[in-house]
Amino acid sequence: MAHEIFSPMMNYLNENIDDVRFVVETSRIYAEFDEKVAARKFHFTLSNSYQTTMGIDNGYHVFAKMAGDEDFRGIIVVRKDSDIKNVSDLKGHTLSFPAPTALAGAMMPLFYLQTHGLNVKEDVTIKFVGSQESSILNVYVGNVEAGGTWPMAWRAFTKERPELLDELKIIWRTENLPNAGLLARNDVPGDIVEQVRTLMLKMHLFREGRQWLKPLALSQWESAEDKTYDPVRDFIKVYRDVVISSDSLWEDSNEQ
Repeated sequence: MAHEIFSPMMNYLNENIDDVRFVVETSRIYAEFDEKVAARKFHFTLSNSYQTTMGIDNGYHVFAKMAGDEDFRGIIVVRKDSDIKNVSDLKGHTLSFPAPTALAGAMMPLFYLQTHGLNVKEDVTIKFVGSQESSILNVYVGNVEAGGTWPMAWRAFTKERPELLDELKIIWRTENLPNAGLLARNDVPGDIVEQVRTLMLKMHLFREGRQWLKPLALSQWESAEDKTYDPVRDFIKVYRDVVISSDSLWEDSNEQ
């Protein structure tokens, strides 16, 4: 799916920027992507907002981002035939989330549950299942009582698998944070970064570009910089205090 969505954008960059070649590289699970960013494998990344702050700390800088910050929030889905009505009803059940570093798909929903009366370290069993789609499917097949994801993944996956809408529903939504960031490694020549930024920012201005953005349910790319993600750093500090109460992100999780 990622290749289908982003390959036309890479072709667009290749056709308009000389002397370099852009290719899409995907990662199977969040942890694999995080390891590649830490190793500075990518010249450019599209990262969720928490991973954006991690990228900045690893020598990347933000030059643009996804528009639509109101859409960067967590959602929690349950089966339509579920007895879950209140957060407290989740006690004793198992919940799925994409990964410990999935900001909208895991961290924000966990913070929501914790601040609405659930002790997510003691009252429920957490399963980190590797991807947004897997989190949704675990709810669908009944492996878990509820699952975390975010609106963009929910819309894209339910469009591909419309039968999910017959069985699943969104039960809670979190507050929002800045949307995903586009970052360049700090050794990429500035003129190349500027060309990429210019091309991405005008993608919504022509019909074919709008078609490329449609699968992401994205109106456009917009300018951003490192400090755009200061609210994310503030959230992470509170999240660590309220949800994790340690310096690590679910090191003892049963990630799958």
